[in-house]
Amino acid sequence: MALLHRATLTPPKLELVAGWLPSQPFGRAVEAEHIERIAAFRFDDPAGEVGIETLLVGAGDRVLQIPLTYRNAPLDGAEPWLIGTMEHSVLGTRWVYDAVGDPVYLAELVRVIATGDGEVEQHYEENGVRITKEPDARVHGSGHPGADVPAVGAVDVSVVRVVGEASDDAGAATLRGTWEGTVDALLATVRTR
Repeated sequence: MALLHRATLTPPKLELVAGWLPSQPFGRAVEAEHIERIAAFRFDDPAGEVGIETLLVGAGDRVLQIPLTYRNAPLDGAEPWLIGTMEHSVLGTRWVYDAVGDPVYLAELVRVIATGDGEVEQHYEENGVRITKEPDARVHGSGHPGADVPAVGAVDVSVVRVVGEASDDAGAATLRGTWEGTVDALLATVRTR
């Protein structure tokens, strides 16, 4: 379960991502002012320290998948994956990373896929009352409950950056998603080495 805060973010997430996208191979042709949020989903960090959110953004006729992690301090050795920092009006400074370089995200992605799990429920708390945020994206792993979860170092993880441009990899476990206008899209694969 993810507990969300009604907070002001400076810069806003989409603005931060838009400034970073042109430096990425999958985002070079993207004009920052022409991206829009389509949907998002979250995973949980079992330790409760790292925020894990995946944005699905429209860029022209393409849908880009941008997994993010939010940390309250820099992640040692992860400078190549740092997208930037933002000020969160409740939590303070947050270091925002391209999650493919964050071991917490990778471990949780592998777990979700292996166990057939999905996105977590998201809640706001207002006046001591928990309010559920309706999801705008649903995801599910191809595995099954109780399955052994391989160590990240024992698998090859591939995150689809441009949704619809990757095809199934026979024998790989998958993460698939559904959101408005899209059904059962391939989002990630995990293959044992």
